[in-house]
Amino acid sequence: MDTRYRLPFALIFAALLMLAAAPAGGQTFRGTILGIVSDATGAAVPGATVTVRNVDTGLLRKTETQADGSYRVPELPIGTYDVTVEKTGFQTSITSSVRVDVAAERHVDSALKPGEVKEQITVSGEALPLIEITNATLGGTLTQETVKDLPINGRDYTKLIYLNPGVAGSPDQITDSPGSFGEFSMNGARGRSNNYLLDGTDMNDGYRNDPAINQGGVFATPSAILPIDAVSDMAVLSNFQPEYGRNGGAVVNIVTRSGTNQFHGSVFEYFRNNALDARNFFNTSDQPKAPFHNNQFGGSIGGPIVKDKTFFFLDYEGQQERVGVVTLACVPDPAQIAADGGATNPVTAALLGSWPSRISRVLLDAFGTAFG
Repeated sequence: MDTRYRLPFALIFAALLMLAAAPAGGQTFRGTILGIVSDATGAAVPGATVTVRNVDTGLLRKTETQADGSYRVPELPIGTYDVTVEKTGFQTSITSSVRVDVAAERHVDSALKPGEVKEQITVSGEALPLIEITNATLGGTLTQETVKDLPINGRDYTKLIYLNPGVAGSPDQITDSPGSFGEFSMNGARGRSNNYLLDGTDMNDGYRNDPAINQGGVFATPSAILPIDAVSDMAVLSNFQPEYGRNGGAVVNIVTRSGTNQFHGSVFEYFRNNALDARNFFNTSDQPKAPFHNNQFGGSIGGPIVKDKTFFFLDYEGQQERVGVVTLACVPDPAQIAADGGATNPVTAALLGSWPSRISRVLLDAFGTAFG
């Protein structure tokens, strides 16, 4: 290679290596705990050990504070955590019950006091501010605890999307894609401008960009609905960070439930019956009442396989529906026709009387032509 081109080529190659090695933010369905550790005077405490432990699964993550006293523990599975800060010459600081939601950042700052490490100061994480100050993302997060007792028609999780600010539309909005659930407008964007993620996996229909969850395909009846008991958290985000990309509407970030160190489960049966319902406006009292029987049943169970290491979670939900539509019609019998004078429409009578013979002649002619 010509020596005139070796230096520029080497510089370009080095720049590409630096870009490849640089950390890049990406869309995530996990959370982050970050904060600053200082002493009683407000000065930064570098080199402090920060331990983050999941209360339910025993997951442990450790890091150390930087020169400015800051720390960051990313990619944490959603759940409740205890944050412990230790440093020689200071009392141990523990912040308990810190809730980490999907794609959220929780600030946990600690002010260490002089003393022995064996001395502990415990603060409840419930006193931490719930407002995120590290980004300008709008929207809301719905957790299993907040929605488990809400009456949801059909137990369809997409109905919960309409509880978030900025969402417009109706929960049964299907527009021009019958059978496709979950279409809504976020801050005026089109219903097909939303991005659906399930445990970080793309869940968008490749043909119409409808949600691929809760539908059996384009113009199809949903073959399966993601049970509410299987959803742990659902974040509906707008004005989100650029790492999500793809669409200009909302990001619906869904995380499924997991097992923990404790066995837990549920058994349920929801039903609707026309005996408990009011009549349809068009189903008047002089008509039989339209039958409607809907039963949704199932259960879930989760627990440990190997404590603090491996877990399982199973969920099943079934639905049976028996419905009917009451329609009354009157067809005059010969006696009624005779009572009205026996009047008939001559054109209709001629057509009804002649069409069999005409069809017969056409068939005979075709048969004769074919077989000579």
